Amino acid sequence: MVNNLTTNGNKGKIAYFSMEIGLDPGMPTYSGGLGILAGDTIRAAADRRINLVGVSLLYRKGYFYQRLDSAGKQIEEPVIWSTDDFLVEMPQRVNVQIEKRTVQIRCWKYEVKGFSGHVIPVYFLDTDLKENAEQDRQLTDSLYGGDKAYRLCQEIILGIGGVRMLDALRYDGIQKYHMNEGHASLLTVELLDRQLTESSAKKITPKILATVRQKCVFTTHTPVEAGHDKFDMKLVKSILGTHPAFNIPKVVCCDESLNMTYLALSLSDYVNGVAKKHGEVSRNMFAPYVIDSITNGVHAATWVSESFAQLYDEHIPGWREDNFSLRYALGLKSEDVWAAHRAEKLRLLEYINRETNCGMDLDHFTLGFARRATSYKRADLLLDDPDRLVEIADKFGALQVIYAGKAHPNDAKGKELIVHIFEICKKLRGKIKLVYLPNYDIELGQLLTAGVDVWLNTPQPPMEASGTSGMKAALNGVPSFSILDGWWIEGCIENVTGWAIGMEPEKEIAESTRESDADDLYDKLETVVMPTYYQNREQFLSIMLHAIALNGSFFNTHRMMDQYIVKAYSS
Repeated sequence: MVNNLTTNGNKGKIAYFSMEIGLDPGMPTYSGGLGILAGDTIRAAADRRINLVGVSLLYRKGYFYQRLDSAGKQIEEPVIWSTDDFLVEMPQRVNVQIEKRTVQIRCWKYEVKGFSGHVIPVYFLDTDLKENAEQDRQLTDSLYGGDKAYRLCQEIILGIGGVRMLDALRYDGIQKYHMNEGHASLLTVELLDRQLTESSAKKITPKILATVRQKCVFTTHTPVEAGHDKFDMKLVKSILGTHPAFNIPKVVCCDESLNMTYLALSLSDYVNGVAKKHGEVSRNMFAPYVIDSITNGVHAATWVSESFAQLYDEHIPGWREDNFSLRYALGLKSEDVWAAHRAEKLRLLEYINRETNCGMDLDHFTLGFARRATSYKRADLLLDDPDRLVEIADKFGALQVIYAGKAHPNDAKGKELIVHIFEICKKLRGKIKLVYLPNYDIELGQLLTAGVDVWLNTPQPPMEASGTSGMKAALNGVPSFSILDGWWIEGCIENVTGWAIGMEPEKEIAESTRESDADDLYDKLETVVMPTYYQNREQFLSIMLHAIALNGSFFNTHRMMDQYIVKAYSS
């Protein structure tokens, strides 16, 4: 049980499957929040000495490298990186059937070492082998690239190929297969096939279903419809063939498609959303499935900046091993916290001024917003009334705003959103310093979440499943100013850890409109947030300290993994 999961053996008891995993700034094996969470999860598992093994795809061309022209038009380029600079090729080979072709798969290993020395291997699957047809060699080129057929092929490689690769690597003691979102849910089909073979059964029986369910854990990450992969059954049959699993109720839904979320829901013993509110939303979306919630976290040792790490090392020794000890941050001296914050803010602004020549000032109040550029995240809500924003800035002296974030290559509205922010930026030139930084990644995220004065987040509720960027900011004493959705419903104590925007979450969503949210954002920015920063530094520092002590100490992956061990892995 729990002790079994945390021994020093070299065989993973938990197999963690994720379409993307962000582990190293030089490895473009992630696109955003899902991949960063996966990387933080694995780091925390290493810290907690959990016997876990990670599985993902390699992505030789990454997600994409983002360039922005003078008008804010996004230009996508392949990411150039050297695989063997970071990974070790393994000798094992497995294969899957795609359109009746045999596709060979190899894997590359990356090792994640915890603070205690415990190592977790992560295997990245790769089809770029000379034995494969040219079209198959490209199947692990791009993350979230290509059409539906390309995506389905990738999910066959991840789910079915991943289970077979773990077998080839002799991981024969796996107790749980954890699907981090539905992309990996075809692993359940491979597990069903294994049970059919072992039992010599001719059809899927209730006992076989129960055996597979007992081995599977599923985490759903989004209430956004586009985030749940569905494939037309004609496409599935032409690429993968037929399988008796597809006759399980709710797997093939009313529109004759294979729904990867329903496949995972149907064949998992434990299912969770990624925040308390998201658990409620998911239960409404996927009734009558039993869906729990485990609120996301971030890996503290990864996201605490250099200046704050030095401060914690001096006054809260052992915080890396025991993130809960960050609650003692309330005992830190305000002047030490302010000095650490100023050092990180200077580092961020020096980078921005060097890259953009926009002349941002260390003494000016600075808001940060960095998310995937898509409509429901409403990055431009702050800019709905530029004239009022200028009035607020003039009232207090100065306001600086830093944006970053990529739009999915196929998200036309997301790309238009970036262009719109560029247009407002030009209109505000000389009045408010506003910049949109290209190619948001791990390193830029570390700079931003530590260096801004307040972290802004304005999604359309209830579309924010969790969100983790504000958690990273909290670890560095940066308060959040956010819509009450996702994790912030749990983390917000008004005027203590930060500030809320808009309606209370218990209110009907229909009452929360873009106009009312924008009005509340402006009102609170003008009457609370900026006055506190400029006119009541002692109170602002108190909020910074409480952001660390209350949010940083709780919304981390150490706490998250402890909950997964108890709720998901030990059953």
